[in-house]
Amino acid sequence: MDSLRLAASLLCPALIIITLSYAAVCAASPFGTCRKCSGRGRLGTGRGLRSRACRRCDATGIRIRFGRRLFNDLARVHRDGTR
Repeated sequence: MDSLRLAASLLCPALIIITLSYAAVCAASPFGTCRKCSGRGRLGTGRGLRSRACRRCDATGIRIRFGRRLFNDLARVHRDGTR
C-alpha cells in the first residue's frame, strides 16, 4: 500500500466523523455566542463610559451557527421546490 492510499484511508473516515459531529452540534445547539460582543449583547466604547447594543446579534448575544443556517437554507429550497 503506497503512502497516498494510506493517507486517504485515514483521512476519509476522520472527515466523516468531524462532519457528523458538527451536524450533531448544530442540531443540538443551533445558536452560538456572538463573536463580536462575546455573548454580552453590548459593546463597550473602550474607555468604559457608555456601551451600545451589538448590531451583529441585535443585542441578543447569540448567533445562528453556519451549519444550521446552511441546513435551514437547504430545507427552504427543498420545501419551495416540492410545493
